[in-house]
Amino acid sequence: ITCNSFPCGLLAGSVFGAVIAILGGILIPVGDMIIERTVKKEAVIEPGTTAYDNWAASEIAIYRQFWFFDVKNPQQVVQEGAFPEVQEKGPYTYKTRYLPKANVTFNPNNTASFVLPLGAIFEPSMSVGPEEDTVTSLNLAVAVSVRASHILLDMVINSTNSSLFQHRTVKELLWGYHDPILKDTIGLFSPYNGTTDGPYNVFTGKDDISKVSVIDRWKLSFWNDTYCDMINGTDGSSFAPFVDKDVPLYFFSSDICRSVSASYEKTMNLKGIEVYRYSLLPSTLASPVDNPDNKCFCRNYETTKNCTLAGALDISSCSDGRPIFISLPHFLQGSEYLREVVLGLHPDEEHHKTFLDVEPITGFTLNFAKRIQVNMMYGPAKDITVLNKVKDHTLLPLAWMNETATLDDKTADMFKRELLSRIDMLEIVQQVLLIAGVIIFCVCLIAFFCVRRKSKANLG
Repeated sequence: ITCNSFPCGLLAGSVFGAVIAILGGILIPVGDMIIERTVKKEAVIEPGTTAYDNWAASEIAIYRQFWFFDVKNPQQVVQEGAFPEVQEKGPYTYKTRYLPKANVTFNPNNTASFVLPLGAIFEPSMSVGPEEDTVTSLNLAVAVSVRASHILLDMVINSTNSSLFQHRTVKELLWGYHDPILKDTIGLFSPYNGTTDGPYNVFTGKDDISKVSVIDRWKLSFWNDTYCDMINGTDGSSFAPFVDKDVPLYFFSSDICRSVSASYEKTMNLKGIEVYRYSLLPSTLASPVDNPDNKCFCRNYETTKNCTLAGALDISSCSDGRPIFISLPHFLQGSEYLREVVLGLHPDEEHHKTFLDVEPITGFTLNFAKRIQVNMMYGPAKDITVLNKVKDHTLLPLAWMNETATLDDKTADMFKRELLSRIDMLEIVQQVLLIAGVIIFCVCLIAFFCVRRKSKANLG
């Protein structure tokens, strides 16, 4: 069909505009389907995918910063029963988790098994001083051995010239030293270098992308309770793609031997990438009085005041029986009592909370800060000289850790170039076609009716 007249051309233009607009409209769901299919394909943990490259050996450097609580009045605590007064000292920074996953095995049931090699390299440029800096801290051996025969322990303490407190270097406190009481190596994280965390067994997401990176098995059987021994979620490094900010994210931490959840806090911009910030809720370490789900985590009624203390988790069952409690730094979100019997603590939400910044399309964690405080309990014991004056069980903070990592500029640029820029380009094409089509359709159709009306007027 030949269209030589001007009105006919306008009518053809309106049809052309309608076709373009329809094409733009069709591209919206089609484009979304393409994006969803591509992201899901690349999120599966198997060789050749983007997720596997990041999962097997992350290029993002992970650091552990340590702040120690230096006890300023050790003599007054021992001789007068005074409250310990502490002063924060740090950070002392180590590069950790720089080794790739080991013993990786893909299983027929769409899971992958592996172990995490552990190591720590001191970073002097990111620390306030050398590893040889000394700290006055609780004598770990006394706290550990207090359950033994008191008279015998008192004799050992006196014969080794030990006390309730000791002076140790940062390196010794973290990674271990030979103790004269236990006649063994002891430290907050000893043994660490050369050991492994795991084995882990996680879902690859090949048959169900919603389960990608979710931990299937880990050696968790410390709480002797079905609920508390459950492993929920991933290890926190990634989640299923297309994150819904109305749904909490669950992750497991071997440092505290339990699973926790984080809730959406706000949307942020991280180096040009939109991320959702998730943070722990106060209910995570709430007392069973306020959160009955935490009842099975309460192990000792005496030291937790009949399980009414909030903000501290007794992990002695998964730390070889040592009286270790985990909390947020400076007992953030904890009971006031914990800060009343230890002087010098100043909790701050911004500096002491744990958070994850998750890119919502891929589910990758691009920035995080896991903040944990290590505390040990000591209490009154009449048969032990250094504990004669102690009036009540005291949860003394020893150090707090900030395990942190964020994507560097190079990785951010690659992420934006390989994924976000393509999504943006597709959305731009969709919008341009839709808007241009609507404009062409409307202009041509209006012009057609104007020309037609003018022609009728001329004929009349």
